[in-house]
Parts: sequence; C-alpha cells; structure tokens
Amino acid sequence: LGMATPGKVAIPLGVRRLLEPHQLKPDSTEAERILTVLDQTITKLEITRLIPRITGSLERFARILGPKITTSLMEHRKLSKEMQHLLASPGEEETMGAGEQRLKSSLRHILRLFLANPLLCQGLKYQVQVRASSADVFIKAFVEFRDFMLERLLTSPVEEEEKIQFMEDMSLKIEQNTEMITALRAELAAAIQMRKEEINKKDKMIEDLKITMQNLVRDCKADIQQIKQEGQKQQKEEEEDFQERCARLQQNVQHLQAEFTALVLEHRASEQLLRKRKCRTEMEIENWIQKYDTDMAEKQATYEEIQAVYTEEKAQLALLMKKHALLLQEYSQIEEERRMLKQKEEEKLQESARRNHAATCIQAVWRGYVVRSFIKSKMKKAKGKGKGKGKGGKK
Repeated sequence: LGMATPGKVAIPLGVRRLLEPHQLKPDSTEAERILTVLDQTITKLEITRLIPRITGSLERFARILGPKITTSLMEHRKLSKEMQHLLASPGEEETMGAGEQRLKSSLRHILRLFLANPLLCQGLKYQVQVRASSADVFIKAFVEFRDFMLERLLTSPVEEEEKIQFMEDMSLKIEQNTEMITALRAELAAAIQMRKEEINKKDKMIEDLKITMQNLVRDCKADIQQIKQEGQKQQKEEEEDFQERCARLQQNVQHLQAEFTALVLEHRASEQLLRKRKCRTEMEIENWIQKYDTDMAEKQATYEEIQAVYTEEKAQLALLMKKHALLLQEYSQIEEERRMLKQKEEEKLQESARRNHAATCIQAVWRGYVVRSFIKSKMKKAKGKGKGKGKGGKK
C-alpha cells in the first residue's frame, strides 16, 4: 500500500469516472412523461388534501379563488353533503353509484381549474392550515417514490453496476484495512506482553542472581560483576530491538491511518460532487416545471379561445340544422304534391288511352258492320238480278 499525502487526496481514475455528474435530465420522452405524470399526481394529491378545508371556509377564500372555482367548490360541497346523506340511508345503492360518479366528475373539474392556475395553488399551500393526517404520510411516500424513480431514470444500468461494484470494493478494502489494523494492534499488544514477561523473568533472574551473589560475594565478586554487565548489555540490546519493533509497528499503524483518512476524504469529495449534482438536478427540475406551467397556461388559453369559437359555431350549426329540417319538411310536402299531381296526370292519360282504344274498337266494329251490310246488300241485289234473267229465257 502506497502512502497518501494528507494535503491532497489522489482519487483513482475509475473512481473519478464513476463520480462524474450524470446527465441532469432524462434522455427519453417516456421518462419525461413518467416524471410529468408523477409531478401532476403529487400536485393533485396536495390540492385534494386542501379542498375539504377550503370548502369549510369558502367565504374566506372566495376573493382569492374567483367566481368560477368558488361556484365549482360550492357545487362540490353540496354533492359531498348529498353523499353523506346517502351513506347514512341504507338501500340507496343505485343512487349512491350515480352520486359517486357526479362527485368524482366534480373533483376532476376542480382539479383542472386549480392546475390551470399554478400560482393560486402555491398561495393556498401557505394560507390554508391543515391538520396532520394519514394523507400527509401517503403524499410524503409518493414524493419519495417520485425521487426514487427520478434517480433510477437518471442512472443507467452500467453506471448502477459500476457504483455498486465501487461501493463493494471500498467496503471490502476498509474491512481489510480494519482487520489488518486490528491484527497489528493485537500483535503489538502480544509483543508488549511478551516483552513484559521476558523483563519480569529477567528481573526475577537478576534477583536470584543477586541472592546468589550475596551468598557468593566473597568468592565470585569478579564473576558476578561480569555477569551483571552481560545481563545489562543483553537487556539494553533487547530493549533497543523492542523499541525498533515498536517503531516499525507504529509506522505501519500510521500508514494505515493515513490510508483510512484518505478514503474518508475521498468519500467526502464524492459526497460533495453528488450534492452539487443534486442541486443542479433540482434547479433543472424547477426550470422544467416553470416551463411546463407556462406552456400549459398558453395552451389552456388557446383551448378556451377555440372552445368559445366551437361553441358559437355549434350554436350556428344547430340553428342551420333546425332551418334545414323545416326546409326538408317543406320539400317533402312539395314532392308529395308533385307525386300526387303526376299520379293524377298518369291516371288521366290512362283514362284517355282507354277511351281512345274503346273509340277505335267501336269505330272498327262499326266499319266492319257497315262493310258487311254493304256487301250483303250488294249480294242481295246481285241475286235479284239473276233470278229475273232466268224467268225471261224460259218464255
């Protein structure tokens, strides 16, 4: 392990790359839509939490809310009272279902009106005093869920794996260093204890030798002095060796302590970078929220203008449809009259054709009768002439 300078901590290249600021906004439309839906849901939850308190003191907030929202809240309060009455009256399931639908529609309409005026929502949050309830816990949990989703959307799978791997490596390294320090401290304590035992043993031996020397002082004075000097020399050498060993162990402890300090500073630098990134992210989110509110306000104004034009054109269309229905009815009557006249003319033509045909038949019969009568008269005359000529020849 290398020594780290206490003044400046050297961050490895892999750690610097891992701790670089990520992209401050989602890089996909789906992620932006998810965050937009979550933010709108949080706003709707906060407004829904304030509505009961506002309806309870509607006269107080009427000037701030305006006539349109005040009217909608009064209608909502009326529907709420009706629902309470239905809940207290058993056997009204069908009516209760319809009331619930009306109450939900009224709540959606009120939320749309509030969302169209973001400044009003911000002002009401500071003016309306609401008691703490379970709704606060739910909203707080939903906000935490939104922050968690934002962090997950801003972190790619590769970065997440690198971050987890880096934290595991750092934890393992700290654990190894801690174990090494503990082992060195235990080894140092064992060495000190062993040295104390050796010193105690030497002291005891010296005491024994002193007793022996006192007994043999007259006979072995020179030997005792030599042995004492050798013992002192050996003790001094062992003490010097012990001091060198203690200095070496202390140096290792200081080295490990410096590495530990470097890791702490490195983690603090990482935390500072992450805090800066969080601040930039919050500022970016605030800017996007303001831009979204501005765009939605412009679109809402455009929608209202188009809605007014549409309502006017719809009224004109209804008037034209009414006139068209009247004209269509008159046209049907005229067509019926024309059909009746045409039918009568056809009947007259058929009657005239029948009469002509009958007259033709009568004339043909009459002509045939006249021709036959003429032929008969001719034949009678011819027969009369023949009979007269026969009588005259016989005479």
